[in-house]
Amino acid sequence: MTDDKTSGEEFWDARYAESDRIWSGNPNTVLVREATGLQTGTALDLGCGEGADAIWLAQQGWRVTATDISRIALHRAAQHAATAGVAGRIDWQRHDLGISFPAGVFDLVSAHFLHSRGDMPREKILRNAASAVAPGGVLLVVGHAGFPSWEHNHHPEVHFPTPQEVLEALDLPDEQWEVQLCEEHQRSQTGPDGQPGIRTDNTLKVRRLVD
Repeated sequence: MTDDKTSGEEFWDARYAESDRIWSGNPNTVLVREATGLQTGTALDLGCGEGADAIWLAQQGWRVTATDISRIALHRAAQHAATAGVAGRIDWQRHDLGISFPAGVFDLVSAHFLHSRGDMPREKILRNAASAVAPGGVLLVVGHAGFPSWEHNHHPEVHFPTPQEVLEALDLPDEQWEVQLCEEHQRSQTGPDGQPGIRTDNTLKVRRLVD
């Protein structure tokens, strides 16, 4: 958890420095499901981590801008993209999204598990994400809906918003957006002890209407 003396960048750089690989290297299943069939164009991946989602999108033909707060994560992601042969289709950018945000508009904006135990202004970031969606484009937000089944030391100050709360916080004009998906779902995930567990996540998918 970050504190007054540890910046978000320092926290996440330290987290990524713990191991040569933090995440599985596979794209998020909801991204694969919801992006498959979309007309490819430009995509923005917020909180890209080690790059699995951005690399998968590039492999499908998207031109991707991928951003993270951690320089270590971005360096690692760029190496993985080069190995996958899609380095030329991805622009890696470092941003503390509460302070700076990638320029431009995109046909797909993806924010998966954009959570932090610091003071990250998640609602502000997601509103900026919505503003970055091009007409006819899609915003896909996936987040945790609660603590995992193996986590018993819950932090009462941590609130996991429902998909409806995420939607309401975006404050999108009804006449300009179409809600395509707003739901919670469970998935299996192996816990730190190697035993199977359950996570409940939520998904919000909205499309900006063409003027």
